[in-house]
Amino acid sequence: MKSSTPTAPDAGPVVRYGPDPLLRRPGALLREMATDLLRSRELAWRLFVRDVSARYRQSILGYVWAFLPPIAATATFVFLRSTGVFSMGETAIPYAAFALIGMVLWQTFVDAMQYPLRSLTAAKPMLTKINFPREAILLAALGEVLFNFIIRLVLLVAVFLWFQISPPATAWLFPFGVVAIIALGYMIGILLAPLGMLYQDVGQGLTLLTTFWLFVTPVLYPAPQAGLATVLNHWNPVSPLVTTSRDWLTTGPSEHLGGFLGVFGVTVVLLLAGWTLYRLALPHLIARMGG
Repeated sequence: MKSSTPTAPDAGPVVRYGPDPLLRRPGALLREMATDLLRSRELAWRLFVRDVSARYRQSILGYVWAFLPPIAATATFVFLRSTGVFSMGETAIPYAAFALIGMVLWQTFVDAMQYPLRSLTAAKPMLTKINFPREAILLAALGEVLFNFIIRLVLLVAVFLWFQISPPATAWLFPFGVVAIIALGYMIGILLAPLGMLYQDVGQGLTLLTTFWLFVTPVLYPAPQAGLATVLNHWNPVSPLVTTSRDWLTTGPSEHLGGFLGVFGVTVVLLLAGWTLYRLALPHLIARMGG
């Protein structure tokens, strides 16, 4: 019986992952990183297809699970708002549409943050036995995040049709907002991945963190203008990304654009740093797992 584990394509000699010499030659390190990223595309595709097929084939509801988290959260808060338990403030579009769009963006951020560690954990047996560009695992994880978001786009289309919302002229900027949200979550995920491979507490802690983080982010309510919540939102990097992206899609130009650009700029720098850390730490982690 053939193994279902994808094998690395024959794309020439595998680049050495020795971290110490490369630290003294950052230019060579960056070139090797770029080369391995290109070389890992075919294997990343195979891993992506395998993981997505396995996830939905072994589920009764299948692709419905991609819709359930944002729908369930939105329905809960629509009910709480209608009963007066929570006052969410006034929104420029119907609250159900406002909350569902926010939850789709939030769930995309959470996926981007959790999938790198999840994919690396699942690939531990392959990491210790096969020498291949490790970027393939990260690319496959990114593919899963994008795949889930594309499925959830059906929800956004349904929202606009049901509530008869006309997209503003800024709607074409919405994909850039999604890219920024994914980049932020992915950056956090890559930075935490090396530690998470050693300690399961990291993955479990992420689940607890995202639960609290949701309530201090203007996902299910408009950005507050006063009080402690304003301070929390000011220092919350997800806030300007979610609010700006939702504004672009529903109402027009956003007053949070400055924060959006600042967070995205820092994210790009830290994403490169996280990728470098991943390259340098992974050989030591593999040696420890193999031992």
